Parts: sequence; structure tokens; C-alpha cells
Amino acid sequence: MSNGNRLLDKVALITGAGSGIGLETARLFASEGARVAIVDIDADAASAAKEEITAGGGQALALIADVSCDGDCARMVADTEATFGALHVMFNNAGISHIDDDGAEATEEAVWDLTMQVNLKGVFLGCKYGIPALRRAGGGSIINTASFVALLGAATPQLAYTASKGGVLAMSRELAVIHAQENIRVNALCPGPLQTELLMKYLDTEAKRQRRLVHIPMGRFGQASEIAQAALYLASDESSFVTGTSFTVDGGITAAYVTPED
Repeated sequence: MSNGNRLLDKVALITGAGSGIGLETARLFASEGARVAIVDIDADAASAAKEEITAGGGQALALIADVSCDGDCARMVADTEATFGALHVMFNNAGISHIDDDGAEATEEAVWDLTMQVNLKGVFLGCKYGIPALRRAGGGSIINTASFVALLGAATPQLAYTASKGGVLAMSRELAVIHAQENIRVNALCPGPLQTELLMKYLDTEAKRQRRLVHIPMGRFGQASEIAQAALYLASDESSFVTGTSFTVDGGITAAYVTPED
């Protein structure tokens, strides 16, 4: 499967790797020489991703974990080290966007709590156990999936999701500062609107999609494969002086000013 060597001899753990950004990143990392731990709460999705990568000549491990559970996060890191001998890249990518997430008045406490458990606590736990593993390996890269809504408010109310991603961004910055002299880099990857199941379940009509597209200067949704390319850069030694960033891949949405009339 390998057609490059940008991650040769690296071991990468990717959460939420059974679909979307995580799956595209697992495919790309493996093609660039990495040994990949594919972590997902969906056992079938994780196994299918592993089989695809190994069938193509890559090296992969399928692990089942709920990232909001401390024990699962400890185990996924330990299993990765036990299988591959080290951990160099930690991609805390798993996340949810609840269909009932809304404004402050309409969002139920349970929706808020679940979103925070997965999107924010899950990244915290990934870092909690990933950082010592990276230290044991002599350093490495942590990539935390935030969002463009960590930088500006969402036009469609999704308060819990937006707040959780803002937390991921703030946490990533602080961890970057704490661990900068340990050769451990921490960056927040901030995708714009993507043509993935996570977003398209909300934008389920052409009219809704067009209302979102008017805000994107490029006039289209991003692809999960394009976010994977950004993750590859952050995972590789090419980004050796990059830490503490909000690495934005958004088609220009955070640079644009669009009036309601537009």
C-alpha cells in the first residue's frame, strides 16, 4: 500500500478512524509508511478499515474504544505500544454532533453533557495517555480535531458542539506550551464545513446546503481527504516548528465577511 515515506517508521493512533476524516487519515498515513492503530467505538468499522489497509500492504491494528472512558483511552494507547513498540503520532479525532444540539434554551443538559464527554473529555483523555507514550518515544505530534466554529460562531445553532470545539482549541494551545521543550508538538486541526455524514445529516436539503455554501469563498464543501492531507503535514517532521496552532482548513470561511443579504 505504501507509496510514500513521510511517516516511515512512525506509529500513529487515530480515534474515530472507522469513518470520515479518521478513515481517510488512516488510509493516507498507512500509504506514507506509518503503522496505524485504528480506534473506533464501532467494532465493524474499525475492523473493516484495518482489513482494507492490511490488504493493501499496510500495517494496522483495530481497537475498540469509547474515548469518553478513561480505561478505554489508557488501554488503546497501551495496546498500540504493545503491538507496534512505540507511539509517535496521536490524532484525537473522534467526535459527535448531536441532532438535538441547539441554542442555550433548547439544548437539553443530557445533549450538552454527552457532547462534552466525547468531544472535549475524549481529547483530554487521549492527551492524558498519549503524552507519556510520545515522551517514551522521544517526542512526537498530537493533533486534536477542533473546528472552524472554535474560531467563529455557527450560523446554525449547535452550542454544545461549538463550545466543545472551543475547549479543544484552548486545551491544545496550553498543552503545546507545556510540552514544547519535550519535542512534543500539539496542534488543533480546524476543518471547515465538510461533505461528511456528520454535517450532511443537518444540511439534508439543497436549500440548506446552499445557505451554508454562500459563506464559503471557495463555493464548495471540503472533503475528508483534504483534512487528512493537513493531518499528514502536522504528523510529519515537515511541521517540526509548528505547535500551538489553530490549523485551519476551511475553504476561506474564517477569512470571509458575508452579510445576511449575501
